[in-house]
Amino acid sequence: MEIQKRKDLLSAQRIYLILGALFIASLVVSNLIFQKFFYWDFFGIYTFEISVGILPYPITFLITDIISEVYGKKKANQVVTAGIFASFFSLLIIYTSAAVPATDWSPIDDALFDKVFGATAIAVLASMLAYLFAQYIDIQIFHFWKRLTKGKHLWIRNNFSTFFSQFIDTFTVLFLLCSFEKIDWALFGGLLLSGFLFKVLVAACDTPLLYASVFALRKRFGLKMGEEIEM
Repeated sequence: MEIQKRKDLLSAQRIYLILGALFIASLVVSNLIFQKFFYWDFFGIYTFEISVGILPYPITFLITDIISEVYGKKKANQVVTAGIFASFFSLLIIYTSAAVPATDWSPIDDALFDKVFGATAIAVLASMLAYLFAQYIDIQIFHFWKRLTKGKHLWIRNNFSTFFSQFIDTFTVLFLLCSFEKIDWALFGGLLLSGFLFKVLVAACDTPLLYASVFALRKRFGLKMGEEIEM
């Protein structure tokens, strides 16, 4: 029995590490690619105009909800904190790369590199402030609903926490980018609506993924409704 508990603990730690790695990768990449914007015609109902940086970002909220549900609030907050350090470390790497001069034969010269990554510092700053507000609020609201529903109705805490936190995230990022003149204020309202609606749509669509992930992990580790893994 003791040997099995140790095996389960090691397995839980590996899964937590994988989830954390996916979370950090999604967060860092979203900051690096944000300068490209695209449009998406949603069945003729609404045309989204949003940054490609938004594509991996909802994954971070799905992962923190999975971790919150299975591993608990403390472990979810640890992943969020690790994501902050990873983002600032990536910024340091970009600054170092920009500081060294390109060779004459380099496929990417200094001007092109600065054009692609030059606004990354502002993006990271905006993203991190929004990220701090949104992720910690998401975790707080998630656990508030978890206590209120006594561990039942996972879809309620998943969507209620994500909807509110995603609005805060979208508003904060756009407000800072417009304040630093990286985006024109005339685009603020449209981008806010598009960004928030897109995140709400993704959050609603990822609910089955959350249920499937939580179900699989509960079954794997023999957890009861509302029970969390202790590590």
